[in-house]
Amino acid sequence: MNDIVSTQILGHNYIGGRRSARGKATQQSIAADSGKPYHVSFSQATPEEIDEAVQAASDAYREYRNVSIDQRAEFLDQIAEEIDALGDGFIAEVSNETALPAARLQGERSRTSNQMRLFARILRRGDFHGARIDTALPQRQPMPRPDLRLCRIGMGPVAVFGASNFPLAFSVAGGDTAAALAAGCPVVVKAHTGHMVTSERVADAIERARERCGIPAGVFNMIYGTGVGARLVQAPGIKAVGFTGSLKGGRALCDLAANRPDPIPVFAEMSSINPIVLLPGALQERGAAIARDLAASVSMGCGQLCTSPGLVLGVRSPELTAFTKELEQAFTAMPAQTMLNRGALDSYEAGIKRLKGLKGIEVLAKGAAHDGKASAHVFKAKPSLLLDHDDAPLEEEVFGPSTVLVTFDSQEQLTSFLSVMHGQLTATLIATDAEVVDHSAVVSILEEKAGRLLLNGFPTGVEVCDAMVHGGPYPATSDARGTSVGSLAIDRYLRPVCYQNYPDALLPPVLQNANPLKVLRLVNGEFTKDAIQAI
Repeated sequence: MNDIVSTQILGHNYIGGRRSARGKATQQSIAADSGKPYHVSFSQATPEEIDEAVQAASDAYREYRNVSIDQRAEFLDQIAEEIDALGDGFIAEVSNETALPAARLQGERSRTSNQMRLFARILRRGDFHGARIDTALPQRQPMPRPDLRLCRIGMGPVAVFGASNFPLAFSVAGGDTAAALAAGCPVVVKAHTGHMVTSERVADAIERARERCGIPAGVFNMIYGTGVGARLVQAPGIKAVGFTGSLKGGRALCDLAANRPDPIPVFAEMSSINPIVLLPGALQERGAAIARDLAASVSMGCGQLCTSPGLVLGVRSPELTAFTKELEQAFTAMPAQTMLNRGALDSYEAGIKRLKGLKGIEVLAKGAAHDGKASAHVFKAKPSLLLDHDDAPLEEEVFGPSTVLVTFDSQEQLTSFLSVMHGQLTATLIATDAEVVDHSAVVSILEEKAGRLLLNGFPTGVEVCDAMVHGGPYPATSDARGTSVGSLAIDRYLRPVCYQNYPDALLPPVLQNANPLKVLRLVNGEFTKDAIQAI
């Protein structure tokens, strides 16, 4: 793949609608395949620039959260149009920077713009307001009830950390940014160092949309640099954090946020091994196909997906033995793949080395080897590594194309592990209809352990829609009550406000008697779109 060199000056931080590059420290983005640096530099944000970006977001917050819902929705739609307009040259640049194939990036570009459009629809639909009204009961005895009305507003400026593995859909204009902007929250994005060229192009698209829609400067801000995250999270103007990345990084941000004079929530998606439970009836019916599909899921995107299945569980049986042979063949046939950057490859190889060093585990099969690329691995481990270790060595995520097969001696052993398993983004059951009924206890345990339960499917591939949950108990996320994908992602950046005995004209439109927004509201315990007759 040829290097692509941008001719424009890059690397300026985005602060309140202007560009700033006052720091002396710079970084260069590295082409993932060739390892060559781009001939452009990116200015690392100084402490003063970080503070200015947060202040710009804070200054814009009050005006932005009070713009009309239609104007806010139009802003999101315009961002989507600008992203769609980023053409083949842009896709080639992103591919050069990340080694992701063009077809994958074209799909990710569509997903990114569609996320924006989804939240625009949510705004126009109006249910995000969560409007609840309990009208006054002045004659109630022994105490009258005041007029009480509740709706939700944006929490304030949000710090968004771009993820490495989705340079579009989980980065500058990704789900966190889309949800925050929809909620009425300005953002300060910390661009990921693995795709700074991509980040700059997407940031320009957002700024074009902002200017076209007359949205206040400071609603979108972006900074570059290594080591700038701590000051960003601790800045008094930041009211919430969105993060997708490693457990170590996410936990560090959680600790920083908790230790502020005014602690703030961190919505961090961090670590998951996404277990797959195999039952013998399904293996007997279609074991070879399951092995092929599992291998494809593990290797998708070079295993650099949050939902890549890293643990495969089954009870000893002839069907599982036959499946193991099929799985071995599938992994042996896998080609080597380029990872997002050298750091990702180094981390993956360290994880493989750690697994090889454990007692009770062996390499079942590995794919083709190639210098500078990741080789797929499937391991076979004894159940003692899951049952007899407090440090849970098989539950530590290895980010890359690998998985571990564990064969238990009994169903009781398997259930025992599932009961103490860490929290997960996903949990999958491969079973016949009859087996699902017979293993209802297993399903009940998995409900407690994961945010998304799959039956006879594979977890890679996360649909962006109303019903999706991309979250789960710790360490999958820092807050299992939310999701970073789907329409409920907006909930993370909203907080309820109750108005007591306010004159109708001073209430937010969604709470006024006439219901000018025509949204569904909970009025005196009943859902209705009807207006309220003034008392």
